[in-house]
Amino acid sequence: MHTAALPEERSDQTAHHRTNDHREPSLWETAFSKENLLAALRRVEANRGAPGIDGMTTEELRPWIAQNWPKVWAELDAGTYRPAPVRRVTIPKPNGGERMLGVPRVLDRLIQQAISQALVPVFDPHFSGASFGFRPGRSAHQAVRAGRRAVQDGNRWAVDLDLDKFFDRVNHDALMARVARRVGDKKVLKLIRRYLEAGIMADGMVVASEEGTPQGSPLSPLLSNIMLDDLDRELFKRGHRFVRYADDVMIFVRSKRAAERTLASVTGFIEKTLKLKVNEEKSTACPVWWTSLLGFSYYLTKGQVKIRVDRKAVKRLKGTVRRLTSRTWGVSMAHRLDKLNRFSVGWVAYFGLADSPKVFDQIDEWTRRRLRQAQWRQWKTARNRATNLRGLGIEEKMLGAQGLGGTRHWRTSKIAPLELGMNKAYWEAQGYKPFKGSWSRQKSA
Repeated sequence: MHTAALPEERSDQTAHHRTNDHREPSLWETAFSKENLLAALRRVEANRGAPGIDGMTTEELRPWIAQNWPKVWAELDAGTYRPAPVRRVTIPKPNGGERMLGVPRVLDRLIQQAISQALVPVFDPHFSGASFGFRPGRSAHQAVRAGRRAVQDGNRWAVDLDLDKFFDRVNHDALMARVARRVGDKKVLKLIRRYLEAGIMADGMVVASEEGTPQGSPLSPLLSNIMLDDLDRELFKRGHRFVRYADDVMIFVRSKRAAERTLASVTGFIEKTLKLKVNEEKSTACPVWWTSLLGFSYYLTKGQVKIRVDRKAVKRLKGTVRRLTSRTWGVSMAHRLDKLNRFSVGWVAYFGLADSPKVFDQIDEWTRRRLRQAQWRQWKTARNRATNLRGLGIEEKMLGAQGLGGTRHWRTSKIAPLELGMNKAYWEAQGYKPFKGSWSRQKSA
């Protein structure tokens, strides 16, 4: 974006706010400095995402800003800017049910991102060391490793807390009170409050938002950490080992009795002090081996606690692979393998943290069978199938013992001629990138 896309550096036109007294810029001035806004714009563009209620895309934002920023800035600086309602989107949860997302228009995503970037240095240094979600330099993998250390140290029971519709239930007054502990800039506080109260566009009607912070907005992750920092402090005060990733909380204790007592007392704190709701059906006190954390679970071998991919994550993977290897999907095998490889590389980049190679072998074996089924369908006729298998070196007597014209594709994908002809080497020659191979390379890097 050309520098003209944002206001010039004169204080009467710009968000840059140059001063001659060399004073420290206010939080408002920091948030709306040219450098911060440009960084926020690049972040919004990189994140892409769907349009808000005005239909503007991230690709259209930069030229729109070039023409309209002076007017937007004038409204912001005067305190008259009104954020647009977010667009309500519903997506399925991996474990059933639905998650409600709020999609702000791209202009509001830019402004929220700018505010968030200014607030992170104010709040993040004071957050708990056990908080890993949506923080610079922290990750889900670090949270899982921290959990493993707690289990290795003898904490073999887990309190797995599920905050019921956390992003929908946050009390605005309670949240703003916590923001105001470290933010004294009234213009920033007023704008954050307006974003919280911007409302939701659903079925063509604007619904007022009296509580909650829209999941999907750039400010939501930081606001969730601000809100739940009190929970972190309480758990530390009680001497608990725990990890938190946004609203996923797991506490590690040494006994069943301690786990049950902790679940009851922490639930009381969350509901009475934080005014949030704990989902009693999904929150549990159980042996740590029975639950999962961010898609991983723990197991014990030779006295050492190891990390494995949780079975629910494998189930979700299989759902995606089924779609990509569907025998009714009328695409070329090369296209199918390209899509599958793109998915597998990203999946292993996350789940490669697991210590056990067994699950990756099993996934590969199952995926190759899915591919054999799809290839069998594409070959269509018994004559064509026999010809292709001969080309793969399958002997005639083996072909004669099999029925090659049937329609029971999944069952047929397991017969010897297909397993021998379309083996590991065959699929790798076709371009398939094994999950196990990606895992091995990641571990050796």
